[in-house]
Amino acid sequence: MSDSKPNQLKKTLGLSFNIAVLIGGTIGVGILRTPGTIAGMLDNYWLIIASWLFGGLYVLIGANSYAELATMLPKAGGSYNYIKRAFGDYAGFLSGWFDYITNAIPPAFYCIVISEYLIILFPGLKSYSTVMAISLLIAFVLLHLSGVKNGSAIQQITSFLKVICFVCLVVACFMYSGVQLAPIPKDNSFFQIGLIFGFFKSLQLIIGTYNGWNSVCFFAEENDNPSKNIPKSLYSGVLLVIAIYVLVNAAFFHVLSIENVAKSNLAAADVANIIFGKNGAIIVTVISIFSLISILNAFMMIPPRILYGLSRDGFFIEKGTMVNKGGTPIVALLVSSVFSLFLIIFVGSFELLFTFAAFISIIVWGLAYFALIRLRTSEPDLLRPYKSFWYPWTTILAIVASLAILIGFIFSDPKSFAVIVGITLISYPLFLVLKQYKK
Repeated sequence: MSDSKPNQLKKTLGLSFNIAVLIGGTIGVGILRTPGTIAGMLDNYWLIIASWLFGGLYVLIGANSYAELATMLPKAGGSYNYIKRAFGDYAGFLSGWFDYITNAIPPAFYCIVISEYLIILFPGLKSYSTVMAISLLIAFVLLHLSGVKNGSAIQQITSFLKVICFVCLVVACFMYSGVQLAPIPKDNSFFQIGLIFGFFKSLQLIIGTYNGWNSVCFFAEENDNPSKNIPKSLYSGVLLVIAIYVLVNAAFFHVLSIENVAKSNLAAADVANIIFGKNGAIIVTVISIFSLISILNAFMMIPPRILYGLSRDGFFIEKGTMVNKGGTPIVALLVSSVFSLFLIIFVGSFELLFTFAAFISIIVWGLAYFALIRLRTSEPDLLRPYKSFWYPWTTILAIVASLAILIGFIFSDPKSFAVIVGITLISYPLFLVLKQYKK
């Protein structure tokens, strides 16, 4: 049996895990926090809903390309495998580490935020915030050291509970007699610089909230039937996330006016306070904790897969490929967890993470779409169990949309762009050193 080879990931994951990890790795507290900020920037009901749909459509078109790439090269680590195959080692190295950075920071962020929400429920724990965050990280490390099956089971349970929580919140909002939406005055300022800036800034938040939609691709090597399961889970998972995001926004605006949502730091809490009274904040806190545990579990599993793939290709230490009896890339998990621990202790705040992750993700996704076109040309005979529909037009559309969004992000968030340029400049000398070391 191939699974018995040393340091090889086990094919133990199926369709239900794929859908669970996509939902779990995508829907977090972003959808509970961002509506207020976006309402403040756009101040138009239909423009806000259109922005969420635009972000969802962009992701859906991307899923179409990723379905072909991930079934063609079902390897641990996701995007960087396709980019490396199409454009060579340096492109693979850079995109792999970009992808790793954006996926390795969130576990620390989620541990801290869960501890903050627990303090809301239990104020007496206020002085133990960092201790709780570290304890949570250690608990999840131990869970995943015990094997992939346990991590998979937790993912499926928490993702299911998360969806139920959001459905209940949406239904409760629409059952409320609520405020009527005020007629939206005709506004001809769409093409003004301020609104265009606001649109791209909103889109950055929205893409950040959709981030995680391609989670299934990181686990392609462990899937029992990647050719069928990956396309099915990508489409069904992305469509479900789009539906939840649009419905949550529509539900919030059914209860509160745009002006009130725009003034709210946590729109979900204000909405829940109106519907459920004094218990509203507690209900939203509980929903947030379920969302965060599910997304934390997913992000404890993703970075080790990227690091495992990078190690196998010589872009990290050789021991990074070590897999335990339970199928967990053990060294990659421990290295990623030490990184998270460092962030919890020494950084403690990750306000810029959300938009920064969206920025880097757009670059990696765009390179992956280019890789699809390149591989169709350079390796036409490569086995493709699934072919993206309406190729090449959907892939070209994904590339054009990625470039347009990227240009918008550069103008609306120059600081993040400067950091990305800095990382890129440092990366090439590091790549040359690693290449020399491999020899």
